[in-house]
Amino acid sequence: MRRILSSLALCLAVPVLLAAPPKEARKALSSGLDLAGMDRSVAPGDDFFAYANGGWFKRTEIPADRGSCGVWSDVEERTNRRTAWLIQAAARAKAPAGSDLRRISDFYTSFMDEKAIEARGLAPLQPTLQAIQGIKDRRGLAHYLGSTLRADVDVLNNTNYQTENFLGLWVAQDLDEPSRYSPFLLQGGLGMPDRSYYLEPGESMATVRAEYLAHVAAMLKLAGLPDPEPRAAGVVDLETRMAKVHASREESGDVVKGNNHWHRTDFVKRAPGLDWEAFFTGAQLLQPNVFVVWQPSALAGLSDLVAEIPLETWRDYLTFHALQRRAPVLPKAVESQHFAFHEKVLNGVSKPRERWIYGVEQTNQALGEVVGKAYVAKYFPSTEKARAQKMVTNILAAFRARIERLDWMSEATKAKAIAKLSTLKVGVGYPDHWHDYSGLKIVAGDAFGNAERAERFDYLRNLRKLGTPVDRSEWVMTPQTVNAVNLPVMNALNFPAAILQPPFFDPRRPMVMDYGAIGSVIGHEISHSFDDSGSLFDATGKLSNWWTPDDLKHFEASAAQLVKQYDAYEPLPGLHINGKQTLGENIADVAGLAAAYDAYRLSLQGRDVPLVAGLTGDQQFFISFAQSWRVKMQAPQIRQRVLTNGHAPAVQRTFTVRNLDAWYATFLVKTGEALYLSPENRVKIW
Repeated sequence: MRRILSSLALCLAVPVLLAAPPKEARKALSSGLDLAGMDRSVAPGDDFFAYANGGWFKRTEIPADRGSCGVWSDVEERTNRRTAWLIQAAARAKAPAGSDLRRISDFYTSFMDEKAIEARGLAPLQPTLQAIQGIKDRRGLAHYLGSTLRADVDVLNNTNYQTENFLGLWVAQDLDEPSRYSPFLLQGGLGMPDRSYYLEPGESMATVRAEYLAHVAAMLKLAGLPDPEPRAAGVVDLETRMAKVHASREESGDVVKGNNHWHRTDFVKRAPGLDWEAFFTGAQLLQPNVFVVWQPSALAGLSDLVAEIPLETWRDYLTFHALQRRAPVLPKAVESQHFAFHEKVLNGVSKPRERWIYGVEQTNQALGEVVGKAYVAKYFPSTEKARAQKMVTNILAAFRARIERLDWMSEATKAKAIAKLSTLKVGVGYPDHWHDYSGLKIVAGDAFGNAERAERFDYLRNLRKLGTPVDRSEWVMTPQTVNAVNLPVMNALNFPAAILQPPFFDPRRPMVMDYGAIGSVIGHEISHSFDDSGSLFDATGKLSNWWTPDDLKHFEASAAQLVKQYDAYEPLPGLHINGKQTLGENIADVAGLAAAYDAYRLSLQGRDVPLVAGLTGDQQFFISFAQSWRVKMQAPQIRQRVLTNGHAPAVQRTFTVRNLDAWYATFLVKTGEALYLSPENRVKIW
């Protein structure tokens, strides 16, 4: 959730020496309101984003190595620099062999050794390429596809609904029996971000598809395959056919439709094109008898393609994806080609970021909780954890009071909502216990092998959860992640340490600003337990309808009102937000901001908030919220976000304020101004 100073220098941050003390990174971010970044010539009621951020937006240029810049990217960069310093400190200290600190040191330094990666060429990938060329029949293809299954999707948190692999696995609490884990299978197989990139008409998408075809051909050429152009055409045609059978992002967000339990014997009947026993053997899924198939029609359609498409095309497809998946640890030619499409074309980025940034990302992905343990020890004192927990307590209390005051909800439904709120498990900063990485082998100088082993280690760790008691305290984010998450099946929240820092959360400024920034984030995540998906789960995490018919009808009517509101937003000419696709996040934004506002007012206990530059406490609250969503994005990245993400773009998220009565009184918003909504059109769900 982003930051609050303005200065062009913060967005175009000049790299500092990573060997510098961590306190040097601390100076890079400021706190409080960025008055110079505002544009007070804009009426708040016409464009609240421009009012709060217009000065910054006009002065700021997006760096050539990014598709966007703003508060969140600034905080992420600061966190990355801190993390890189910790990793390098472990290397300088020569941590003992086999220790966790040695693992992160060896992983990172191996990734950073570009000369060694270049010298090895494609040799590390050869066993994979040979295995692909060794596929001689459909059974062999099924076995190989199973071997690519990975635990890399998370549909219920709305962070993904597909995987680049043929299928994706998610091990989580069963929706019908939350006391046990189930394996969830999800659609996959696409090299571009979403089915719409293959199917949507229009010149812009046609251009992207032409660039993608050239990218696939270039990668196949780098793999040493003859006739790369016609082979690439076959691969793109295969992926286009995959896209046609994929469920849409909107369809995939329907939890009820996704809750399909298939026994092992059902697969051969319902999706007969694939040799499922060979697939499950390759995936090491020998024990589970029941799976949750999230997109049944997609699974059946993908299975048909396994039977229909020539093996040669499948081998070309798998070769392309093998290079694509491991591009960061392959020679520069492969990495550069990957960047040329995935960053230049899809995100509008003109040059790569410094390699150490990718090194931090890769290390976090492979050894996230090892890095996280070091991060919180250095940067997240117990006093900050206690302060954050107090804010959580206040916002929970405010949310409960809002439920109790609802005039449209029956007492029976209120009681169940409050029971759910009362059992919500809130994790602040870091998990109660850490993952054990002692079984992960990291070899100095083997960047490719380290990435392969780390990915497989995580996959097998997830498989081992099957048949064990459900752990509601498990985190799905690392402490050094600048984000937060609600886990509706576990009825739990994660607020990582990295988001609990300036400018979202800072003891040096008035508390009202914290409530506007991080408070709205906390309220947002609490509200996810009661959005269009979260409200389908009861206090135990079971998929259960706990609403009376009349209450549900009112909720759905308000949700439809919010869908219509967001459908009208047009981030780019001709490109509208999909209000249904973003509904859960929009509900959470509205309810979360309202709860944070109530909590801030309650925290005053009758006291007044001192003026800051002539701004009242309520004005400070709303401006802090809007400045926390400060961002400037390249057009390709805006397009990708609208098409593929469950969140609306940041600019439109600041318009959440138009649903709160207090905002109108605070800024004297009048009828006729662009954001004005008549009282009956202001959405109030919780």
